[in-house]
Amino acid sequence: MQEIISEIDPARPVLIAGPTASGKSALALALAERQGGVIVNADALQVWSCWRILTARPDAADEARAPHRLYGHLDGAADYSVGHWLRELAPILAGPERPIIVGGTGLYLSALTEGLAEIPPTPPAIRAEADRRRAREGAAALAAELDPATAARIDLRNPARVRRAWEVLRATGRGLADWQAAPAPPLLPLAAATALVIEADRDWLARRIDRRFERMIAAGALEEVAANLPRWDPGALWTRAIGAPELVAHLRGEMTLAAAVAAAQAASRQYAKRQRSWFRARMRAWRRVAAG
Repeated sequence: MQEIISEIDPARPVLIAGPTASGKSALALALAERQGGVIVNADALQVWSCWRILTARPDAADEARAPHRLYGHLDGAADYSVGHWLRELAPILAGPERPIIVGGTGLYLSALTEGLAEIPPTPPAIRAEADRRRAREGAAALAAELDPATAARIDLRNPARVRRAWEVLRATGRGLADWQAAPAPPLLPLAAATALVIEADRDWLARRIDRRFERMIAAGALEEVAANLPRWDPGALWTRAIGAPELVAHLRGEMTLAAAVAAAQAASRQYAKRQRSWFRARMRAWRRVAAG
C-alpha cells in the first residue's frame, strides 16, 4: 500500500474503485493521512444514515483521522440517484481540499468520469404507477415493456434499474439507452485524476466477505436491522443494503440466523461479482492495483 501511495501525485484528485471488502477504504484513509485530502463516498449504500455496520461505513475513529464527505447523510425517506450524487459532489471538487473519491458503485464513478445524460425528473404519478405495477405484477412485467436497446444494456435482474428504465420510457417516450447515448460533459474527466481499481482474487475476496459479515453480526448488525424493522419498506432505496433483507427475514421468524447469515454472505459475493464485471467492462483505462 505504501508503495502505491508513493507513486500518487498529491496534487491530483484520486479515484479508488473496488469490489466490496477489497480494502479500498483502508487505501483511501492511508492516502489521506499521508498526503492530505478529503475522502468522498462513492458507494450508493453508504449514503444512508440508518446503516453504518451493515454497509461497512467508516466508523467514528476513521472519520476522526481524516475528513469524510457524503457518508450517512441521508434519511431513509430521501430520493437519491447518481444525479443527486454528482450535484452534491460538484462543490467538493471545486473546494480547496484534494478529493479522494472511493466506492464500489461503478455507475457513480463512470458517470463522474464519462458524463451523465440530463434525463428529466420522473413525475410523481408515474413513479406511483411503477410502484403499483411492480407490487402487482413484478419487475419482470416492467422489463418486458422496455425498448430493446435499454433491455440489452441494463441488468434486468436489478429491480431498481428496471424500474428506473421503465419510468424514463413512460415519462419521456424515449428509452434510457437513447438518453444515455448523449451524456453531458464529465464532471471530472479521467485524464484529470489518478484512477485506481483494486483487483482481488475471487476466492480470497470470498473469504474476506464471509469473515467480514460474521464480524458485522458480532458488532451489532442484527440490532441495527432490528432498529429499522418498524419502517421496513422493500421498495425503498435504503432497504437495498446487502444482507438487510436476509436479516429482516430472520427477525420475522422466516429463517434461522445461521441461514440468514449464509444467504447474506452469498448475496455479498454475488454483488462483488457484479462489481468486478462492471470494472472490467467500463474501467479498462483505470490502473489496476492488487488487493492485500
